Amino acid sequence: MISVGVVSYASLEEIQRALKARSLSCEELVQAYLSNIADNSVLNAFVDVYAEEAVKRAQNIDQRLREGSDKLLGPLFGAILSLKDVIAHQGHGLTAGSLMLHGYESVYSATAVERLIEADAIIIGRVNCDEFAMGSDNRTSHYGPVKNGIDPEYVPGGSSGGSAVSVQINGCLASIGSDTGGSVRQPASFCGLTGFKPSYGRISRHGLIAYGSSFDQIGIIGRDLNDIHRIYSVMKGPDAHDATLVEHTEPLDTTRSGKLAYVREALEHPSLQPAIKDAFFAKLSRIESLGIEVEPVSFDLIDYLIPAYYVLTSAEASSNLSRYDGLRYGYRASDAASLDETYTKTRTEGFGLEVKRRILLGTFVLSVGYYDAYFAKAQKVRRLICDQMNDWMQKYDGMLLPTTPGTAWKLGDHKKPVEIYLADVFSVLANLAGAPAISIPLGVDVENLPFGIQMISGTFQEDKLFVYSDMIQQGGLDGSNKW
Repeated sequence: MISVGVVSYASLEEIQRALKARSLSCEELVQAYLSNIADNSVLNAFVDVYAEEAVKRAQNIDQRLREGSDKLLGPLFGAILSLKDVIAHQGHGLTAGSLMLHGYESVYSATAVERLIEADAIIIGRVNCDEFAMGSDNRTSHYGPVKNGIDPEYVPGGSSGGSAVSVQINGCLASIGSDTGGSVRQPASFCGLTGFKPSYGRISRHGLIAYGSSFDQIGIIGRDLNDIHRIYSVMKGPDAHDATLVEHTEPLDTTRSGKLAYVREALEHPSLQPAIKDAFFAKLSRIESLGIEVEPVSFDLIDYLIPAYYVLTSAEASSNLSRYDGLRYGYRASDAASLDETYTKTRTEGFGLEVKRRILLGTFVLSVGYYDAYFAKAQKVRRLICDQMNDWMQKYDGMLLPTTPGTAWKLGDHKKPVEIYLADVFSVLANLAGAPAISIPLGVDVENLPFGIQMISGTFQEDKLFVYSDMIQQGGLDGSNKW
């Protein structure tokens, strides 16, 4: 909720109503966001703030409103957004939180960004993230860690931690992030926000720096579900630059069976925090009281989710990051005496520890002696997971899971890499299956740290996902299909 003077606005709908009534100017709105960004700079959420540019765009919108041409404004006028530092914005810095791309300026905009700007959204700045989106707590960034606005001693989650905190501090209405294995939903959960990732193939990845190309999707972190849906509706759709996008030629199936499922093994997982488990079952009871059937299902593959995910994404990352060699663009070691030494020193100095760890793991599982034992086997597991999800979605409208097994941990906690990887145990399922998923605030633990409930629907069934998410969040399902 953004406050301008003595008035607060909770959604884009309220903002647009005030702008049209001339009780609020877009410039005043931008200045309020900029003030919040400055007041919370210690949290290290923003890498770059486009203050002058944002004010100019706001003045342009105000001018058009004064001239009575508000009917010509795009659907997102008044939407002030931040952009994760892995998404291209022409003429602006783009570094993926890495020394390897320090000083790089994008020569084009991502398709998603172009569509947002055409819809009259305003990009207020570029936000911090884990290096090359590899991390779950936003501590691997070259720019230093992002801190949780609830308590700066805690992590905000990752890799879209800067996106979550930029919304959390009211530095923007919503943030555009990316989700490879939960990188939008997990920080949303840790920061008490809503995080949404669409199906693979819904939003163009053109202009998104690749981590795992068969997993990555642009997603949205915000507070208001309708705001998230409106932003998603602008960004989605076919793009000549991305052959992986899918265009439906038939109407989407929005019929509802009135049945949801939850994974029994997830609620019996040894790492699940008791407060999350209790709140989850309380929410299930509330859902059932609304006339929705909720049934448990067994998932024998749950222990294979994390191994399969990290084998496959590390393999894709090792291939994608091979282009950063010190010759074509980006960082280059200055004291190398030969070509081989240039490669070695550039990649050793330019990449951080976590990125190097995943490159080494990916190179290992793709090597001749271990390809069949690891990579090929992980691909087979992924196929079994997709088949299981498809079977479930023939019977149920969606799957319910905790977003994470626990709440945010302290910045100073020296967690082992595998411990951090296991924090993604419930979120990677949607990415392995290419399905849409959303995390909605569920409650807080004894230390007042938030956590969320996650819903996954069938592939390309985003409309159904939004209908049920509204029901879960608001506590009612009126049978309408406003999405």
